[in-house]
Amino acid sequence: MLIGGYSIQNTITPSRPSGPEAARRLWYQWYFNTEAGRAGLEQNRRALCELLWREWSPTWTFTPEMYAQTAASFENPDFVDCVIHSYRHRNFNAAGEPRFIDVERKLAERPPITVPVITLHGGDDAFGRPAVEISAADRAVMPQLIEKRIIEGAGHFVPHEKPEPVAAAIIDVLARSK
Repeated sequence: MLIGGYSIQNTITPSRPSGPEAARRLWYQWYFNTEAGRAGLEQNRRALCELLWREWSPTWTFTPEMYAQTAASFENPDFVDCVIHSYRHRNFNAAGEPRFIDVERKLAERPPITVPVITLHGGDDAFGRPAVEISAADRAVMPQLIEKRIIEGAGHFVPHEKPEPVAAAIIDVLARSK
């Protein structure tokens, strides 16, 4: 089961520019590629991450207690460095780990996932709603794609927002994999 579809990032070849709406949704990635973004995350990590949660999953009503439980991890001394490096690396503004370059090259080729797959997508995900039909591009990277499911009432954090459909998809994939 995959949440959000095929999610291997290509850190070798830059992608084509996206349209204006997609670029707008990724504002935070560009922010994190600036020193102001690093400082903003360092100084406002809880407020900034809460804003991102609300933007990514606009219909999810999480409690302050739930957020506080996760936000405690933002105090990890490596949090800011890891987040910033991740976004800078995927946008070609920070080098990757040299010992992994051969693996990154292989992943950039978009190797197929050759086991049975069901993909889940939040119906309210701020990053967009894919077509439910299985395309040739889907089949190229997931030849055994069983189904694409749109989870209504969920945004970007499908397992947190709607755990029941996630569990059902896992059971369905396992049942079909026998």
